[in-house]
Amino acid sequence: MPELYFHVRWPDGEVQHCYSPSTVIEDHFTVGGAYPLDDFVKRSRTALGIASDRVREKYGFACTGASDQLARIEETAEAYASLPEPTVTVQALLYADGTAR
Repeated sequence: MPELYFHVRWPDGEVQHCYSPSTVIEDHFTVGGAYPLDDFVKRSRTALGIASDRVREKYGFACTGASDQLARIEETAEAYASLPEPTVTVQALLYADGTAR
């Protein structure tokens, strides 16, 4: 199952490198896409949930890496929730070997 990393820039400019056990992330985000905070969290929840389900289908157990990543995204997002119109920008989608999508 090909892993995919997605790098996001939070409203304050901080960059977070995120993990997905599946390329399903590319169905929900585009490089350069700027997403309202709530939409970004919702898309992350959906995509990482699907990714974890794909691991469960293939290996018989859910992916803790996907659920841990979602928890970090949700925790980070809380810090920006009070800002007016916060956006999150997807800077990169990368395979585990660093190849860009």
